[in-house]
Amino acid sequence: MKLGLLTAAFPDLSLEQVAVWAASEGFETLEVACWPAAGAEQRRYAGVAHIDVTSFDADDVSEILSRHGLEISALAYYPNNLHPDDAQREAANAHLLKVVDAAQRLGVSTVGTFVGNDKDRPLPANLERFRRIWPPLVAHAGERGVRIAIENCPMIFSYDEWPGGNNLAWSPAIWDELFSAIPDGNFGLNLDPSHLVWLMIDYERAVYDYADRLFHTHAKDLEIRRDGLYRHGTFSAGIGWQVPRLPGLGEVDWSRFVAALYGAGYDGALSVEHEDRRFEGDVELVKRGFLIARDALRPYVH
Repeated sequence: MKLGLLTAAFPDLSLEQVAVWAASEGFETLEVACWPAAGAEQRRYAGVAHIDVTSFDADDVSEILSRHGLEISALAYYPNNLHPDDAQREAANAHLLKVVDAAQRLGVSTVGTFVGNDKDRPLPANLERFRRIWPPLVAHAGERGVRIAIENCPMIFSYDEWPGGNNLAWSPAIWDELFSAIPDGNFGLNLDPSHLVWLMIDYERAVYDYADRLFHTHAKDLEIRRDGLYRHGTFSAGIGWQVPRLPGLGEVDWSRFVAALYGAGYDGALSVEHEDRRFEGDVELVKRGFLIARDALRPYVH
């Protein structure tokens, strides 16, 4: 297993600057942010393009990574691929295909993304739309030898994402529906245990139950603010009580999660996803956060 990081937390650094720092601090892989270079996406930790998939030199990118002894674990683009607005959804789908094409050019096996969701439609309606919209996306990737790894975040952090959140793929029951609809071997999970803590789902069991669908993993932690949970309750979907933290600062037992990954035969990247507000605001704070995560995870990842 290799320890890496998602580059989206460094919006003001170039890919080479991120690579220099990551390699010097013992990280082994980069999950490279590939949002549209125009930067229209304003959501936190989105809109970052460390590779502009519409205009890049594959040899230059490969040389940067090779020179610093790093690998690309995945290309990362996390939009709402089931957006209710046709134009926005089609734009997201089109860019995802460009990211897949870039992965093929770079020899990168995995693209991480969101399934997406229409937050105002019930689950059955969203599943029906998924069955219509997603098969061609997965087929496009499969034809190019690229795997699609969907992350399991519900994407509901504020009331503009309420009530259903902006990502469908958040529970084992839903994963079963998705994999039943698209059984292709190149369609799987980018598993983040912090979201399972939030949803009170056993993350160790999830690792074993979906071992054959684990293409990539995110290392992010979650703090549950008990006073907020008392005041808001679970019907708030986490608003007011779930707080993203760095690995080691929340409720994930990383020794057990990594043990499950090893036990299930996973030997890919564990990619630190930095979304901790206590360690953002300037690049040195962000780096400090990544080092806290590194030190929490390194005893288990070799």
